[in-house]
Amino acid sequence: MKSNFLKIFMLVALATFSSCGEKAKEANTTESKDAAVAKSDAIHYAVNTDESTIEWKGFKPTGSHNGIINLSVGKLSVNGGSVENGKFVIDMGTIEVHDIPAEEESNAKLTGHLKSEDFFHVDEHPNAIFEVTGMETTEGKSMLSGNLTLKKSTKNVSFPVAIDFNDNNLTLTSETFTIDRSNWNVKHKSKSFFDDLGDKFINDDIELKITLSASKI
Repeated sequence: MKSNFLKIFMLVALATFSSCGEKAKEANTTESKDAAVAKSDAIHYAVNTDESTIEWKGFKPTGSHNGIINLSVGKLSVNGGSVENGKFVIDMGTIEVHDIPAEEESNAKLTGHLKSEDFFHVDEHPNAIFEVTGMETTEGKSMLSGNLTLKKSTKNVSFPVAIDFNDNNLTLTSETFTIDRSNWNVKHKSKSFFDDLGDKFINDDIELKITLSASKI
């Protein structure tokens, strides 16, 4: 009886761990590509930065942290419901931590660390830039591709998005996806660069979810 109970317990625990361990799909990442060019009949939109955010989540063996980053400016050109061209600037100095209460000292400590040379070196690289290189439908999903420039490194990433139109406004929302920070030389406690970290590493994968609100120009 005890043996059967132990087997059942292990199966349940394994199933629970497997479901909780699922992570967002990694964005397809390649070398940079030529930026897309909008046709003359494209409709142009300006991003409403106050209503647009990038949610982030980072992981380590003992848990995770999450927060948001804001945009400083952005434009999209749309034709036939598809994004033809676009560019938006991510203000790395606005990075916030949301899983630790803002009044706690550890919140300011982590925020400062993320802005430091260990991670995004905001003093030297205040902005990240995403520039659209194309959009296509793959397996029933709209895949937005663009060059992401971070810390002077540029890679092309593709991820699923949905676009909703409402009069003169649009909302572009991505599925949650991951990028591998090592592709942009964010090295701190990365097993891609250091092989002596033991369990003191920080995962290379960073989860992102983009929400853009934009109005017709």
